[in-house]
Amino acid sequence: MDRLLSCMTPCVYFFRKTSMTPHLDLPTLPSPPSALSLDGSVSSDETAKRSSIFSRTLTRSRWWAWVGAACVMAVVTFVVCLGFGTQAIPYSRILAVVIGAVVSPFAEQNIGDPTSIILLQVRMPRVVLAFFVGGSLAMVGVALQALLRNPLADPFVIGISSGAALGAAIALLFGVGISMGSISALPICAFAGALLALMIMYRISLVQYGFSVYTLLLAGVVLNAIFSAFIMFLTSIADPNRAFGMYAWLMGTLTGPDWPTMGMLLLYLTVGLIVLGTHAQSLNLLTLGEETARSLGVDVERVKKSVFLAAALLTGAVVSFSGIIGFVGLIIPHAIRLVVSADHRLLLPVGGLAGGMFLMLADTVARTALSPSEFPVGVITALVGGPIFLWLLTTRQTQLGMK
Repeated sequence: MDRLLSCMTPCVYFFRKTSMTPHLDLPTLPSPPSALSLDGSVSSDETAKRSSIFSRTLTRSRWWAWVGAACVMAVVTFVVCLGFGTQAIPYSRILAVVIGAVVSPFAEQNIGDPTSIILLQVRMPRVVLAFFVGGSLAMVGVALQALLRNPLADPFVIGISSGAALGAAIALLFGVGISMGSISALPICAFAGALLALMIMYRISLVQYGFSVYTLLLAGVVLNAIFSAFIMFLTSIADPNRAFGMYAWLMGTLTGPDWPTMGMLLLYLTVGLIVLGTHAQSLNLLTLGEETARSLGVDVERVKKSVFLAAALLTGAVVSFSGIIGFVGLIIPHAIRLVVSADHRLLLPVGGLAGGMFLMLADTVARTALSPSEFPVGVITALVGGPIFLWLLTTRQTQLGMK
């Protein structure tokens, strides 16, 4: 832990120094989706308040400074996480192996050397998978909180992850994804389950004329309960060996990835992330309310459908490979808004990098705290995210629109 803090201190200093420099040459952007009325609407006074909160605006230099600093911190975190495991490996050796693998991936020393095998075939795929999963969940949380104008919107809280898990569980029960020839169908089945959950939530929003915090939480609890019941039924009728693997997968695990699997996951994630990135400015305007965004030229229904599909695709892809990992999409967006900005052009990339760093660190704790044994990474995210979720409910009720 001391090594981790010492490595990250220079980057934290750079973050603080960069955030103190104001830039005022672009229009003011909206604030995060925090104070909402119980019906999910945003009053004109609240709109004016949001517009006046951010006197600092986003410039190209500020965007590059924050994203560059986040990338540096992500690389440092990646290298630090590679150093932890049952076998201690010096960081000089880690850098030599990683650089050698990038320059000459098929060199003989990368194939026969035990240290290279541990790093390149065991630790590195797992750390990369943690980065992909954490970054995707964080960006989905950012997009859903803006689209639903609700600060508690998160794939895990509102039942999207459970829907994706149900779709993947059905696929696993019938043997989809067992062989390399059909493994690509597993994320598609999880995507279908996540899309079903999102459609249900969207129908509820149409009936209720906007999501309130209460509606979101109650609907999420009900959906999670229903989908969990179906999943438990499927595991109870499955083969005992397959049921045991499904139980471990449902708790959230990053064990056993390989590079072909990572490439397949990256293909799904690229499509979803591109869609979210192209709608960053529209998400900025949607935080002011649908009518305001529509008056400013945003095709609200098209943006809704695109973001919902991207969120379902990303959630389904990561759940199919890692199981249910909760609260990443809830705590990371709030933390980044407090430190960086509420502008989604900056919030999406920095939030994604921060989510990847968070899950890399959480998985490192999960696989080393009780070494040589390990426990699911979903346990770590729940232990961290659960108290933060309760803190938001108990101390930020006015900002959440619950008073």
